[in-house]
Amino acid sequence: MTLNTKKRIGMSRSDKETEKNPNLLHYDLGEDVVAFSTRRTGGVSEGNYASFNVNGYCGDNTLHVAANRQILCDYLQIDTSCLVLPHQTHSTRVKVIDEAVMGLSALQRAAMLEGVDALITSMRGVCIGVSTADCIPILLYDPVHQVIAAVHAGWRGTVGRIVVEALSEMFRTFQTSASDLRVAIGPGISGESFEVGNEVYETFASAGFPMERLAVKKTSIRNISEQSWFIDLWEANRMQLEARGVLPEHIFMAGICTYQHADEFFSARRLGINSGRIFNGIMMER
Repeated sequence: MTLNTKKRIGMSRSDKETEKNPNLLHYDLGEDVVAFSTRRTGGVSEGNYASFNVNGYCGDNTLHVAANRQILCDYLQIDTSCLVLPHQTHSTRVKVIDEAVMGLSALQRAAMLEGVDALITSMRGVCIGVSTADCIPILLYDPVHQVIAAVHAGWRGTVGRIVVEALSEMFRTFQTSASDLRVAIGPGISGESFEVGNEVYETFASAGFPMERLAVKKTSIRNISEQSWFIDLWEANRMQLEARGVLPEHIFMAGICTYQHADEFFSARRLGINSGRIFNGIMMER
């Protein structure tokens, strides 16, 4: 599985030279599937939201958010109504996006997507996605049953095994087989940078995670005179995927730490919560 910085969608780049294109990190999950994470550049937002933020729940100017969404949708060649992102609350709620959901008004859809942290759809031409800024994004594609999913796994979602919840919904509703899945784990905070207190460490341990594999104790980033726990959320989610039958060779890890690369990808720990969000999207082309 490979990572691409550019992918042709419909018209070629040369045909669209005069149009504004977002700066995306693409994942190659299969033909006719667009999977990506947005970088910070290529949009109109300002300050800690600069410049490509499509999330309307983090305090950015609504006009800037709308303009950035339009840029992304123009690039994907879809209407803005076909861009679906929930208001995440670090829950383990999974929602299937179907024709009934897409037929709702904007307000009705927003209400239905309140408190949802993972989306699944079999609809073509609909881009689903989750927002992150240190949390771990997971994009999944079932090429056999033509189903896609986007999962937001912060530390709470990881402990709650939200990716397992998403897999279970794909198995139950779409008869997905784990061995068919192609998965990308996008930019998020790395184990080297995710410093936590004892209470978070104990939460993971109490939930049955093998802490000898996921955590190390070392000098604190915040106070060099202290020792802190550091937890690897990338690995915690990869282990969950493999435990449910996803093949190791079908899991691509971007390996990009948002905390260490906050100039390129949004990081709430670096910029504060009043800052932009990475949009991690996936869509099956029509």
